[in-house]
Parts: sequence; C-alpha cells; structure tokens
Amino acid sequence: MFETLTRGFRAAKGRLTGKAELTEAVIDEALRDIRLSLLEADVDYSVTKQFLDRVKVKAVGEIVQLKAEAKGKAVRVTPVDHFIAICQRELTDMMGPVETRIDRAKKGQPTGIMMVGLQGSGKTTTVGKLARLLMKKGHHPLLVAADVYRPAAVDQLQVLGQRLRLPVYAEPDVKDPPGICLRALQEARTQHRDMVIFDTAGRLAIDEPLMLELEEIKRQVKPKNIFLVCDAMIGQDAVNTAREFHRRLDLTGVVLTKLDGDARGGAAISVKAATGAPIKFLGMGEALDRLEEFRPEGLASRILGFGDVVGLMKDFEEVVDAKKAEQDAMKLLKGRFTLSDFVEQIRLLKKMGSLEDMFDKMPFFPDGLPQGFKAPDEKELGKVEAVISSMTQRERLEPELFQKQPGRLVRVAKGAGRTEAEVKDLLNKFLGMRKMIGEIGAQAGLLARIPGMRQLAMARKLKDAVRVQGGGGMQQLQESILEAAVAAQGGGGKAGGAKHAGTRVNPKDRRQKRKQERKARKKGRRK
Repeated sequence: MFETLTRGFRAAKGRLTGKAELTEAVIDEALRDIRLSLLEADVDYSVTKQFLDRVKVKAVGEIVQLKAEAKGKAVRVTPVDHFIAICQRELTDMMGPVETRIDRAKKGQPTGIMMVGLQGSGKTTTVGKLARLLMKKGHHPLLVAADVYRPAAVDQLQVLGQRLRLPVYAEPDVKDPPGICLRALQEARTQHRDMVIFDTAGRLAIDEPLMLELEEIKRQVKPKNIFLVCDAMIGQDAVNTAREFHRRLDLTGVVLTKLDGDARGGAAISVKAATGAPIKFLGMGEALDRLEEFRPEGLASRILGFGDVVGLMKDFEEVVDAKKAEQDAMKLLKGRFTLSDFVEQIRLLKKMGSLEDMFDKMPFFPDGLPQGFKAPDEKELGKVEAVISSMTQRERLEPELFQKQPGRLVRVAKGAGRTEAEVKDLLNKFLGMRKMIGEIGAQAGLLARIPGMRQLAMARKLKDAVRVQGGGGMQQLQESILEAAVAAQGGGGKAGGAKHAGTRVNPKDRRQKRKQERKARKKGRRK
C-alpha cells in the first residue's frame, strides 16, 4: 500500500538529510521528488499543485530549533524533521477532517443509507461490511436488494444476510427499484429496524438512465446518508466518478474499496480535496470485518513511513483480550510459552487481517517499509498451525518430548501432511525462540536492545499524540513526529539515550561486566 507515495517522500527526506537550513533551492529539489510520486500515484494534478504550494510556503524560511521539548524530554531536531512535520500536517488537512458518524433520522424513524457506485467497485460486499460494523455498535439493520439488473446481485446480498443473520428485503421479479426501496422502508418500520441499507444498481460507466433512477430513489426514500463506493484501484477515474456522483446526488460520504490491492493510493488523497465529499470508510480486504473507519492522520503517517500505531492498536484490541495478552507476554519472557500458546497467537494474527497490512502499520522502519519488501507468506502460518494441531496436548506443553522420542516426529508429520524435516525445523526454531526470549526476560535492560522495541515504546506515546483532530495543532504534531524520528534513529538527545526510570541492574551482572572490561583492558595492553 502507498509504495509509490512513500518512495517520493523517502527520496525527498534523503535530499534534505544533512542540510543546515531550508532554503528555497533545497525545498524545490525535495518537492520535485514528491511531485513525481504524487502524479505517478494518480493524485489529481490540481490537488498536487495546491499541496506542494502550501508545503513550500510553510517550509521556506522556517526557523529550525536544534533542540525541542517533546513529552517532557529534550530531543535534537533537524530541518528534515521540520519538513516532514509540515508534510504530515498538510496531508492530514487535505484528506480530513472526517466525521465517521452516521447521520440519524428523526427519533422513531429508520435511518436510510443509500449505497451507490459503478459495477465492480465492491458495492454489495461493502453493504455487508457496513451492516456488520453497525451491528457491532448496537444497531439493527435491514438490507435492501435494489439492484435488479446485475445477475445474482439479489442472491449475493441474501447470502451475506444469512452470514450476518440479518433480514434482506427483496422482490426478485419486480423491476422497480424506487418502489422496492420505498416498500422496504415501510417494512423496516414494521420490523423495528433502526437502519436501512439500500444496495442500488450500478453500471460499467456513468450514464443518464442510472443517474435518473438513483435520483428517483433519493426523492422517494429521502435517505439521510448517500455513500459512494469507489474502487481505489482505478486511480484518477475514481476522482472523476466521485465528482459526477457528488454533482447529481450530493454525497454525504465516500467508501474507498480495494485499497490494500493498490500500491499507488492516489485516490485516497484526491477524493476529499477534489470533490468535498469526505471519505468515511476504507475497505481493506474481502472479509466482512475488513472495513475501517477512515482516519486521515493515520493514513498520512503511513504514507510518510511512520506506520499507523493507533490503527494497529485498534485492530489488536478488536481480537485480543488485553489481560490475556499481558499474561502470554510474561509467560514468554519467563520461558514458559508453549506450542498451544503459539498456535493461539497464529490464529489471532489471522483475525487481525493481512500480514502485509500489519507490517505497513508498524513503526519499526524509520523510512517506511524497504522498497520491494514482501511480508511473510500467510500460507506458512497455516502450515505451522497444521503441524501443531497434529500434536497431542502433552506434546504441545512439552516439545522436548520430540528430542527424547524421535518416533513422534513421524506421526505428527503424517498427520499434518508435512515432512519430518519440516516438523523438526519448526520445533528447533520454537525452542530457540523461547530460550532467547527467556534469557532476555531474565536480564534487565536487554529488552530495549531488540530492533524495533525502542520504536514501539515511542509508538505508544504517539498513540495519543498523533490526534490532530483532537487538538494540539501543529506544535503537538511536530513534537510527535520529531520524537518518533529520534526513536527511529536510535536517539540523538536525552530522549534517545535516557534509561528507563526505575530499572534496577542486578549486582551480579554489574560485577560480571566489570570483570569483562578488566580482561579487555589487559588484552589491549599486551598488544
């Protein structure tokens, strides 16, 4: 996701690294890289120009303080940190602010949500995703099959309704979408449904009969919400489509789908700025739980390569029990982690969505994911799960049994459809990992030396700090990004080099360290 956009900002950051001040010439060079990546990512030309102009005005002549206070800690900052902070702010402003709240009808009346869009944009699937999201918030939706032209469209919605255990209003033999929608609204009142989602027809391209039909549905049903479902993979055409639908129907929001399958992502930046219709949700996969509320600050952070910690935490909190997660972490650090615990973690990862999307949200890489980075194959997780599932309960709790009784390997390999070598390799890796983490847990201070752990600690601070809409403005945003930059670079001031308060060093470890230092000095004198 956003590989093209991230590449441009990474190149601009490289040009500015080491510069003492933000002169106009230096800024122009950096903006040239960003301009190319924005246009290549299908961002609208006028939107690109406006964005670059705003960044240049705010960056040229910027007074850069070499030291700043971020969360009560002194950090060293550079001109490139200020430039990235300005880009973050402008990207966020361009895509937001966004209110993901659904506009409600008068008390006692069902709220109408009219879903519109072209054929193939994922409209019917998005209807199911939105219904599931509303159910989680305590609502009781009714789904309406108003697409009477596309073959199997009614059947598809009915299947989704069965999976969600929701009623679907359909009149398969009637070719009157406005009438169907009006009668569905009356049915919703009868069934005491507080939300009605209308799945309307689409076309391969915008045409007059389609728009007239949609306008008639809007006139008769008077929905409080009209959402355009837009395929992000069609790039610049997505913006043109949104403009026309907004002109004819006065959209209240946009849902971008298939965003996980596009390395460009220009539509996400362009739609709000070009049409004025806010992006409400992002579709990130085929599963019914893969609909995210749009957060412009999170998307801007991912584009700049800082990940999206808040989004990652939300995904985590949806599928993980916080108390159990803490218990598992302690078991791991104490060397008591079992294969049963391991397979539970694999299943949780699968529930959180694609691995590539998770890596994209992680803040471990200071310049974003390396170019050409490929997340681990998710099929491998399934193979590991199959191997562990073929073991007995005792074998999962005591994996050392396989070393004492190698015959167990043969049975497990046959049961999982894998080779003995693959099972043995998995066990060796698991035991090695458990031993290493156990040793880390036994020694204070070692945990911070693991690559990415310092960034993760800083990311927890960013969770609350990077909330532009919640207040704080530019100063808070700059502090957040500067602090993250310091953490990613391994520290450049007090913040990077400070020790964790309250950490106690084992006296035995201290003596051992001094002994090693004396040996090293003696060895140096001999040379």
